[in-house]
Amino acid sequence: MTRGYTARAAVTAELGPAGRTRLTRLRSDGPLALRAAAGALYLVGAAAGPLGGDDLELEVTVGPGARLAVRSAAASLALPGKGESRTTVRAEVGAGGHLDFAPEPAVAAAGCRHRAVARIALAEGATLRWREELILGRYGERPGRHTSRFDVTVGGAPLLRHELRLDDPAVRASRAVLGEAGAAGSVLLAGPELTGSPRTGEGWAVLPLAGAGVLVTALAPDSAALRRRLTEGEHAAVRQDISAHAQRSSTA
Repeated sequence: MTRGYTARAAVTAELGPAGRTRLTRLRSDGPLALRAAAGALYLVGAAAGPLGGDDLELEVTVGPGARLAVRSAAASLALPGKGESRTTVRAEVGAGGHLDFAPEPAVAAAGCRHRAVARIALAEGATLRWREELILGRYGERPGRHTSRFDVTVGGAPLLRHELRLDDPAVRASRAVLGEAGAAGSVLLAGPELTGSPRTGEGWAVLPLAGAGVLVTALAPDSAALRRRLTEGEHAAVRQDISAHAQRSSTA
């Protein structure tokens, strides 16, 4: 990868003595600016990008029993440049901790070559909500090359290995891959006793995992429709799980 801007940002959330989560580490770097606000930590783009050649990394640590919500102030825009750009998120969640990671969409602009990587390690008893949204190009343009990789473990054992490769124009244009969709996304819900069965709706699907978790995936013509479909799928998965818990409790 051609050298561009390198940035390393980090946040640590720990359970305080009063039972409230506090941020004990908050380090911004370059375009990765972190801002604490009521109820959430926000990623604020301090510069354009990522540009080709950039290597950006965010480290998130949630201690046992702590809770952290991560949002972003705006969509991120992967732009062309000299070489491939890369964004990496590494997250660890302790026992009884919860991470809700749901930034605004990533946009693969024409000419970009971008790789997004997420590696999440959950301790036994930790819970996770992780939403990713990808918009294939700005309005009226063809998208660039984009690859996203998502690896999640629970207690060291794999829960999910998920990859979306849109780095070959022929594959990306195939109706068998994305059809006419201009946006793709997913929501992972993981935690103890989280179960479910396959469900589908207009443009979305709920897929139970072999471990304690479900993956909601969706395709849509645009960003607004994608958000609606992911929300519908997530609500369906949560309602189903609540119903299953109630049924198990009534027969216990």
